[in-house]
Amino acid sequence: MMDLLIPDKTHDESRQGEALMLKAETAKNNGRKLYIESYGCAMNFSDSEIVASILAESGFETTPDYSIADVIFINTCSIRENAEQRVRNRLKEFTVAKVKNPGLVVGVLGCMAERLKSKFLEEEKLVDVVVGPDAYRDLPNLIDQVDGGQKAVNVLLSREETYADISPVRLNSNGINAFVSIMRGCDNMCSFCVVPFTRGRERSRDPQSIIAECQDLFDKGYREVTLLGQNVDSYKWKSKVEGSESEVISSVSEAETNFANLLEMVALISPDLRVRFSTSHPKDITDDVLYAINKYDNICNYIHLPVQSGNSRILDLMNRTYDREWYINRIDAIRRIIPDCAVSTDVITGFCSETDEEHKETVSMMDYVKYDFAYMFKYSERPGTLAAKRYADDIPEEVKQKRLSEIVAKQQEYSFYRMQARIGKVEKVLIEGFSKKSDKDYCGRSDQNAMVIFPVGEGYKPGEYVNVLIERSTSATLIGRVV
Repeated sequence: MMDLLIPDKTHDESRQGEALMLKAETAKNNGRKLYIESYGCAMNFSDSEIVASILAESGFETTPDYSIADVIFINTCSIRENAEQRVRNRLKEFTVAKVKNPGLVVGVLGCMAERLKSKFLEEEKLVDVVVGPDAYRDLPNLIDQVDGGQKAVNVLLSREETYADISPVRLNSNGINAFVSIMRGCDNMCSFCVVPFTRGRERSRDPQSIIAECQDLFDKGYREVTLLGQNVDSYKWKSKVEGSESEVISSVSEAETNFANLLEMVALISPDLRVRFSTSHPKDITDDVLYAINKYDNICNYIHLPVQSGNSRILDLMNRTYDREWYINRIDAIRRIIPDCAVSTDVITGFCSETDEEHKETVSMMDYVKYDFAYMFKYSERPGTLAAKRYADDIPEEVKQKRLSEIVAKQQEYSFYRMQARIGKVEKVLIEGFSKKSDKDYCGRSDQNAMVIFPVGEGYKPGEYVNVLIERSTSATLIGRVV
């Protein structure tokens, strides 16, 4: 059985529930310990870094052991029902700690907090604090409220908050890869998705603050940044520019920075700083973005372009604002402008009223694109979404599962196909550390985001680039030697 490659599961699945650990700042220490763990997408892990930074300023130090914590936070995901159930099960495990330490503050952060709001306090008696993604600056005040005997809630969404002025502490202790949030929120009202309701409207960060953060990371030894946004292609920043039309008349115009411009600005920090990004939207990814990727060697040849369905009617019901032909046009543009680009995707099977023929169109889309990786899910109705309000969740569970199994089998085939095509090629790899299975092998990612394993040797170490000749592969991993 081939092992299925799914992108970034290193930060996604294997990091679910990961506890954040920082070095204590003794000058600010208030003697209280914070335990924070994160679930869901890369944006949530990035947000946990912001939360830790805010509370570090108030004197908290982190601990990897929740049983000795004074404050426990869970940063939650609301995308699927099983993600929420995972959090509720975790809260039950914290009950023992609360019994031992009645002064313990337990808080729920993020998308699940935003979706359920104060209802969470009624449903989970253990919880003291409920905080949405735009209210993290209020956490020290909310903790004070709980210390005074009150429950505390702040789920106000903002049209301005980007946390651009907060220098995030880094969850990732390898000192090589870092997430950089370039925008927050989402204006796409996909009918299956809760994100617009839990993260608010779209707003972009000042590009200069993004460049400064990336430059600082590079100066500290980081060699790869991933620019994060719910839809990075719609990044947009307008800044006032003063000019002179004549000696008498002065004018003020607006200069716009779009995502293609931003990519180029980050790439120019240094050719040794690798640039990745996630996630793209098929309706917004422009040829300008693709030409920027092609122009700079340090912008990785890898695009995550969610398709969700290969059928135009289902895409319309999902309110994806593109059809099958538009998506294929964008794939063709990627293949034309960046011939060696890896493409991954998201697929939802069993969406409301999906027929067998419409499902087959999703399979045929996979045949057309031959994705390198994929995230694949059965449709899970989320309360409050447009789909939950408008459409019946009418596909039987066994049909959803059958279609999902077919999609997974198809992706196994193409993941293996894509990996096999790299055999005999030399890949530029950024060494991230030892492989999970052996300290005699290093691991790192290729330009196309494939994991590469190769023997440890003299003259190179984590944080450095090496050229690796690929000699064999699984469907998940390339294996070779440094040349």
